[in-house]
Amino acid sequence: MDTKKKILLVEDDVALANVYTARLDIENFETKWVGNGEEALSAAISFKPDLILLDAMMPKISGFDVLDILRNTPETNNIHVVMLTALSQPKDKERAESLGVDDYLVKSQVVIGDVIERVRFHLGITEQPSA
Repeated sequence: MDTKKKILLVEDDVALANVYTARLDIENFETKWVGNGEEALSAAISFKPDLILLDAMMPKISGFDVLDILRNTPETNNIHVVMLTALSQPKDKERAESLGVDDYLVKSQVVIGDVIERVRFHLGITEQPSA
């Protein structure tokens, strides 16, 4: 089959990041995890992910600022970005959408399977569900 799709996971909660990384690996994605916005920006250039799962509230640079920078950088402006955040206020979602996010998922409202489904959708991977 073709090469694995690359996912950059930007999450400062180590336990959560481990769960997501393990699941993405099982789902046959090549996953790189970083714990803050600064690392996310350098990894977006070096790792060249197909999609970024981006937390909003992080040390150093917030997810919103990361998204803004990604969208204004030629090398990264076409990467799919799915925000996965604890922020459930409509104003936060509107802010993310105004910055060009592809999808906005609230952690308390989704399970990991939902997130994987959205990742597949944005990457254009439509596999048969396993029976």
